[in-house]
Amino acid sequence: MRLLIQLNAVKDQCYEMMYHHKLQGFIYGLLRKSGYGELHDRPGYKFFCFSNIFPIRDMEAGESANLIIASPDHVLISSLEMALRDVNMIGIGEMCFELRGVKRIDVRLRRRGGLRLMTATPIIIRIPERSYERYRIPECERKARYVYWRPKYSFEAFVRQLSENLMKKYNEFYGTNLREYELFEQFVFRRGTATKVVIDGREYVLVGSMWEFIWSYMDDMQRRIIELGMDAGFGERNSLGFGFVNRVIHQT
Repeated sequence: MRLLIQLNAVKDQCYEMMYHHKLQGFIYGLLRKSGYGELHDRPGYKFFCFSNIFPIRDMEAGESANLIIASPDHVLISSLEMALRDVNMIGIGEMCFELRGVKRIDVRLRRRGGLRLMTATPIIIRIPERSYERYRIPECERKARYVYWRPKYSFEAFVRQLSENLMKKYNEFYGTNLREYELFEQFVFRRGTATKVVIDGREYVLVGSMWEFIWSYMDDMQRRIIELGMDAGFGERNSLGFGFVNRVIHQT
């Protein structure tokens, strides 16, 4: 389930690129007001993700912008929707917006007919230290605990870590015990990314990648897991807005 939040720029303003922790803080603030505040400290996955504020560009006063917040937890979405009823102005860092509307969007995928998904924000994948030998991570690039996946590393590492991440989320959310499952069919790599973010007051660079995913057919289990991924996010750091994925709708 998704919330499309429709905005108007209050003033002429530059697009703030290091918005992630500020937008995350805004969402947690809404959840605290609606009685969902324990989510921040809850261990495990947070089960929400969000898009960029789009379009990504400097804005003049009165220009329209949008934000999408997604979660498979319908109670969380309802809590956010209710909290937004009392909001007129939204400040994200130096950016300031008037709230002009909120709409629910229920994403459902079809099993056939050339399904395409595209990343709107980078997918973050970490290769754990225990897997360095398996994926032949060069000795000079090995770090304690993990390294971020990059295109020069094993493609198998990306696919396996992404698939395991999605299945873990599915199992945790639904209380199942799903093992390995073939989730993907075709991959189109778009580009690598490096994004500066602030976490607990410190600045970090998160290395990610942009993709298109293509299926000619999905079975029911694939569809359910991928739908959850669209709501909870692909890969890691979803509650900072990473791994947000959209369906590509072709115009005829």
